[in-house]
Amino acid sequence: MFFGFYTLSLRMAATTCDLQSCFLCRNCIPAWRELIAAKKQTISYKKGKIIFKEGDRVDGIFFLYEGPVKIYMHWGDQKELILRFAKAGDVLGYRGLAGTQSYPISAEAMEDVKVCYIPNDLLEATLKTNPSFTYALMQIYAQDLQRTEKRMRDLVHMDVRGRIALGLLEIAEIFGLDNEKFIALSIQRQDIAFYAGTTYETVFKFFAELTNKNIIHTSGKNIRINDPAALKKFVTYHS
Repeated sequence: MFFGFYTLSLRMAATTCDLQSCFLCRNCIPAWRELIAAKKQTISYKKGKIIFKEGDRVDGIFFLYEGPVKIYMHWGDQKELILRFAKAGDVLGYRGLAGTQSYPISAEAMEDVKVCYIPNDLLEATLKTNPSFTYALMQIYAQDLQRTEKRMRDLVHMDVRGRIALGLLEIAEIFGLDNEKFIALSIQRQDIAFYAGTTYETVFKFFAELTNKNIIHTSGKNIRINDPAALKKFVTYHS
């Protein structure tokens, strides 16, 4: 059952979807939105809570209302490889719908987040009834495939400093900047290491170099890129 999938630490939240602007409602026919309103569930997760994890049974799909999420897989002994970061408006859990019974990846709240959960029966009916939604979800699959192929290329053909620099640029692009030009996400060095496929110590040393050259400025977990052009120079490929 659906509720057996979640821990007792989850709490149900008031509905925030206006049935107009989210990915699901935007791509469905107007008459379908009443059924969505009746069957969807809005769920809040505290920072650090798992939304779904590798091996969990696939019971549905998630649409992210607010807050950042990291999507990762286990890599070696007690290590993670972060595949991507998600923000409000993104879709979570669609990898688990490709003919498998369990999720091949995990998703974790990086701050307090809120999601819309759609169970499999409603999702399947939606796919059959709403061609615009089916096509939009197919595009997400295609983009995810392209992103994964690029990530594998980067891990193989880019040195570690280039991967860290690229990771910072990508995180800034995903989440944007706050009023003080810091990346609008407080992120741990360990997560940057997991995204770049390296170690915390390597990230720490490279950050010290970038700070000394005034390419970046850090304040705790907050990062400001002072010189994006200089940071991009580290992003090079080797054969």
